[in-house]
Amino acid sequence: MVLPFVVVRLDFRFTGRPPDHENMAEETIKKGKFVSLTYSITDEQGNVMEQSDLPVSYVYGGDTELLGGVDEAILGKKAGDRVEVTVPPEQAFGDHDPALTFTDDVENVPPEFRRLGAEVEMQNEAGESRTFHVTRIEGGRLTVDGNHPMAGKTLTLHVTVTEVRDARPGDAAASGIHSMTPGTRH
Repeated sequence: MVLPFVVVRLDFRFTGRPPDHENMAEETIKKGKFVSLTYSITDEQGNVMEQSDLPVSYVYGGDTELLGGVDEAILGKKAGDRVEVTVPPEQAFGDHDPALTFTDDVENVPPEFRRLGAEVEMQNEAGESRTFHVTRIEGGRLTVDGNHPMAGKTLTLHVTVTEVRDARPGDAAASGIHSMTPGTRH
């Protein structure tokens, strides 16, 4: 399962003991290590699409896989190291699918959705749901788009490793990176 950098919730825990800073600097990322990092994602024009200045954490080599080869890029890195990875659309959120964009007369849309950025939950005949966002209101027409906002874009991920240590019991469950596969929203 490929996961982008999306923080749905942050878990803060006090372990009762201060970090061993001397040891942390020497720890390198490998399977079973607890890894914390900050990141930003930019598009081809350098516009920041997403950013997290608060560290997000996970256990390297577990069920969580980072977007577009970032896992491979940080392997062997230590706290303080920085990596930059350019990810084409097919390795990120896929190509923009025009079949997921719909336009209708604004009068046919409930008033609570008549604003840019409004989220509209839609369900198909098979019972599958998807979140669409209002992306345009113009000339009495409203457009919703079910594509991920970063679909169709080549992205550059700028990652700074902030902590590497041995994983402790419960670290995997307290991950700051949560499930969201490309093309879906939670």
